[in-house]
Amino acid sequence: MKTFTIQLNSIADVKTFVNAACSQPCDIDIVSGRYVIDAKSIMGIFSLDLSKPITVEVHGTEHDGENFYEAIRQFSE
Repeated sequence: MKTFTIQLNSIADVKTFVNAACSQPCDIDIVSGRYVIDAKSIMGIFSLDLSKPITVEVHGTEHDGENFYEAIRQFSE
């Protein structure tokens, strides 16, 4: 599992993030406080407080985690 922190600042950022997550073959979760949301769910992401950084957990191989990180690098802190 690979874990990193990101910041989504706009609706376009969320859309880009979800599209990148949906293109991955593994499960990806985002964690904000006590909530764990499927990163492939745009409605789930919008239910979070996006003014704070969120943690991304990629549940796959190390290669899956690196590929996903490269796809969303612009959102990393």
